[in-house]
Amino acid sequence: MAVRTRPSSPAHRGGARRAWLGALTAVALASTVLTGPAVAASAARNGAGAGAGAGRAGHHATQQQLDAAVSDGVPGALAQVTDRDGVWNGAAGVADRTTGRERLPQDTYRIASLTKTFVATVLLQLDAEGRLDLDDTVESWLPGVVRGSGHDGRDVTVRQLLNHTSGIFNYNSDPDFRQKVAGEGFLTHRYDTWQPEQLVALAMSHPPYFAPGTDFRYSNTNYILAGMIVERVTGRPYGTEIERRILRPLKLRATSAPGTEVRMPSPSGRAYSTLLSPDPAAEIHDVTELNPTVAGAAGSMISNSADLQRFYRALLRGELLPARQLGEMMDTVDMGAGAPSDYGYGLGLLRLELPCGVEVWGHSGDTRGSQSAVAMTRDGSHSIAFNFNADWTGDTGKVVEAEFCG
Repeated sequence: MAVRTRPSSPAHRGGARRAWLGALTAVALASTVLTGPAVAASAARNGAGAGAGAGRAGHHATQQQLDAAVSDGVPGALAQVTDRDGVWNGAAGVADRTTGRERLPQDTYRIASLTKTFVATVLLQLDAEGRLDLDDTVESWLPGVVRGSGHDGRDVTVRQLLNHTSGIFNYNSDPDFRQKVAGEGFLTHRYDTWQPEQLVALAMSHPPYFAPGTDFRYSNTNYILAGMIVERVTGRPYGTEIERRILRPLKLRATSAPGTEVRMPSPSGRAYSTLLSPDPAAEIHDVTELNPTVAGAAGSMISNSADLQRFYRALLRGELLPARQLGEMMDTVDMGAGAPSDYGYGLGLLRLELPCGVEVWGHSGDTRGSQSAVAMTRDGSHSIAFNFNADWTGDTGKVVEAEFCG
């Protein structure tokens, strides 16, 4: 399947870039939260863990980019790389601005839109079991849910939800909602519970971006609906199915779909945000605690770097899906204006050919106080998973490029 029509909307261009490397369109606001000594200290402890000896020499460019992120204002950056030389752990800055605690390789963090790959995997397993078809309409599973302002679930397929070609409005783009959950309103509404039906209804109050199947537009509403379909098909919430089908078989003990739990599991650091303020000197807030139902099946999950690499490696090596379904997942569409031709989006899975010619697969995600990404070669032999504990600064794209091209 290939979608080629490209709209010229600036908002669309920004969304396409964020879909792969969350922070590429974020403004790099100067900050003096941490200074040189913190970066120097992080470099001194770089290399802890298996394969440390080779890592110190082989991942110098990656460490430089973690240090650069901290210099740009990220309180703390954390990365883990797995390759043929073993496991390398890199870090910069701190996990906690109050205590000065360093970031640890085993720290968990909110993975935001990396959740989409887990949800898509479950739906593709259900497709393999004959319990649904990717070309089923959304209406056939969720009657009357996708209706309003020009939306019509009878014209949208499950596949179009998973590869963001549905045209369905992104509920996060509603201005009032955005201020409530990510702006100053966050401090009042951080513990609110959101039902998926509420989030979809919010999207339905806006017109669709385009006719289904005619273009690409990243929309979190697609995966809220995907999670609802998982529950309709199986009778169990998407988080339960992810745990049953993926987390337990792969022994991903640091990974969870937390439901309404607002606290982070241990060990973890803190997460920080300026709450959408454009002021370089804006107050930095601790946003670690929040009700993850605001993201639901589009981005609620928690994991750590080791678990994430294990999951994506198992996925790409065919341990979770039959060959046909994995092929469907990796059948990418053009991501539209603002995304170069070497970007592609499959079914909850992103592809990128880096400037040095290396092709990587994975996903990225950003949420309040957290930016995360995983990138991996097709055979799973070389991978990186990393996190910044800030949402207003830091360039995740440079970390990926440094690891595979540096």
